[in-house]
Amino acid sequence: MKLLERMAVAYLKRSYDAAKRGRLSSDWMASAASEDSELYSDLPTLRNRSRQMIRDNPHAANLQRIIENNVVGTGIGCQALVLKPNGTPDDALNERIETEWTSWCERDTCHTAGLMSMSDILRLVMGSVFRDGEALVRKIPQAFGKGRIPFALEIIEPDLLLDQTGSFLTNDGTAVRLGIEVNEWNRPVAYWLRNTHPGDYIYARNVVPDTTKRIAAEQIEHLYLVERWPQTRGIPWMHMVLRRLHDIGEYTKSEIVAARAAANIVGFVQQNPDLANPYSPDSERKPSEYVKSEPGTFRRLLPGETFSGFSPARPNANLDPFMRYMLREVAAGVGVSYETLSRDYSQSNYSSSRLALLDDRDLWRMLQGWLISNFLNRIYREWLDAAVLSGVLNIPDYWRDKPRFRAVRFKPRGWSWIDPSKEVSAYRDAVANGFMSRSSVIAAIGNGQDREEVDREIKADQDGADELGLHFGGGGQGAAQLQPVQDNE
Repeated sequence: MKLLERMAVAYLKRSYDAAKRGRLSSDWMASAASEDSELYSDLPTLRNRSRQMIRDNPHAANLQRIIENNVVGTGIGCQALVLKPNGTPDDALNERIETEWTSWCERDTCHTAGLMSMSDILRLVMGSVFRDGEALVRKIPQAFGKGRIPFALEIIEPDLLLDQTGSFLTNDGTAVRLGIEVNEWNRPVAYWLRNTHPGDYIYARNVVPDTTKRIAAEQIEHLYLVERWPQTRGIPWMHMVLRRLHDIGEYTKSEIVAARAAANIVGFVQQNPDLANPYSPDSERKPSEYVKSEPGTFRRLLPGETFSGFSPARPNANLDPFMRYMLREVAAGVGVSYETLSRDYSQSNYSSSRLALLDDRDLWRMLQGWLISNFLNRIYREWLDAAVLSGVLNIPDYWRDKPRFRAVRFKPRGWSWIDPSKEVSAYRDAVANGFMSRSSVIAAIGNGQDREEVDREIKADQDGADELGLHFGGGGQGAAQLQPVQDNE
């Protein structure tokens, strides 16, 4: 028995420190609920608070703009990569596919309401994933506007999904979890949606009573980042910093009120109780609560009154370091650097700012790849099917060899050089030594361009310069110069 007791004591001593219970950890409450169980009651509140914070807090609004601008920017380009049977690029077919895709991506044909182009939809999707934790896009097999391809996209707000009421078992043996019907493998089978927005208080009265509809999962693209599995719905990205952002806003408001009060109150008038009160009950003169003053003057006070100046410590000298600390926590919780969030580079030098920028770009590239693989690639394939079925694209062998004709590369935005003189030299050496290709360099910095486009632009520039009799040559510190071509005759 003593041996067992010693073994138990030794086991307790070896247990994880974070799992020990005691006086200092009595207030540490941790739930063992699944992700969906935690979202069951909290998701609507998290979503609504996240939206309110983006409406009212400048840092939260800036976070959403940062992600939309860096992941999508002005759009994501498309390059078809269809090869001929002999393995060479089919330039003619690729050009036709890219032309039709570009035409379809215009707002009149891409969006069911005709208000958003594909670039607008991509920005909205990334903003919704950040703000609400998820985005819903429905694929409609119908041509809109002046388009001929029977395919368009409808944006659905996550509020339309059944939340608390959307958890039940169906007669087919599937389970509906938070509005999404899944099979035994948690693969979505259908989405249960409200017909009217639950928050459309004014206009919902003019439509039919709220009912639900079941939409097959094949029609829906549901985008969210999975943090635990199984996880049926997405979580707003700011969920761990919403309290911080709320506290920052309220603290800033209090400091502003205190500073305004300090600026408005010059001082106080004190009365000597030992002297006669000029405002006795029998006196016809009545005291005024305020004493008027003009800039640069002091008025004589009545007998028995003294003036005490008021100089509070406002604005608070500790406000700036405290706000920097709070913003660092917010930046760490969302995954961006402090400099990117605050636009404050006063606390960093060139090297540290450059490292922060490179870390941010790693995150943007990851999100770009996630958006392309989970959304754009899937949309492109179904669009291509619809384009071939409608006859807009005439590809006779398409249905026999779909993988070959579906080959595509999407070109997200890149970023300019931080230190051009050094980075251009590094890229040039990497290409010269075979570590990188020109295509890879252009993809990294070309903002959606590809090598073929750059080569065509260079060729067009050279042809135009030759026609005008101009010559591009190096001069000075490597600067380009335009010189007329000398006529030997």
